[in-house]
Amino acid sequence: MNPTTTSRATARLRIAALAALPVLFFSAACGGGGDSADADGAKKGEEIASVPDTPSASRTAGGGAAPTTAPAGKSAFYDAQLKYVQCMRVKGGYKDYPDPKLSGHLDWTKIEEISSRPGQNEAAKGGKDGVCAPELQRAMLAEPKRDQQKDYESMLAHAKCMRDNGVSRFTNPTMSGGNAQPGGDPNPASPSIDQDSPTYKQAREACRTKLLDGLDGMQ
Repeated sequence: MNPTTTSRATARLRIAALAALPVLFFSAACGGGGDSADADGAKKGEEIASVPDTPSASRTAGGGAAPTTAPAGKSAFYDAQLKYVQCMRVKGGYKDYPDPKLSGHLDWTKIEEISSRPGQNEAAKGGKDGVCAPELQRAMLAEPKRDQQKDYESMLAHAKCMRDNGVSRFTNPTMSGGNAQPGGDPNPASPSIDQDSPTYKQAREACRTKLLDGLDGMQ
């Protein structure tokens, strides 16, 4: 599988990655090596640039464990995502990791470009060995509750658009347990859709606006 296909499959499985975050969190916490260097020579113990305080920002005393409930408000979500981005730049070694959008959602188009580079697919999943998994978990917990029906309808319109533009095997999303699950390749583990083909790339560009903010890269 080529790097672009791998990174796209990784992005599409971000929902499944949620379940793995507690494992990544504890792996990162127990990994030790406070002064070991990352790929770009930054020390793991190096301080991450601080985020300006805002009234609604999520805070934990002494930088403790991730909160068990999601903070309210988009400002807390943006701040949490910004901390994750800063972690990926310093500890993760991805100096060009993109800023979050004003909505607080990550810029998955740019992240997938980074992930497609040889040996850098960890950019889509919290960094090598989940070094930024705690920050990613906090950001996910801080995300405002989404309207799953609207997400489903958005992904359905996107899937139909992809098929109308020549990607005939692109599958519809589904609803499972009240949550919208992305469609796309019938078998992400062994892709049957050539995502490097001109037809796919043209269809993806033509259908990009069908996806609501925060769903880009999900299917």
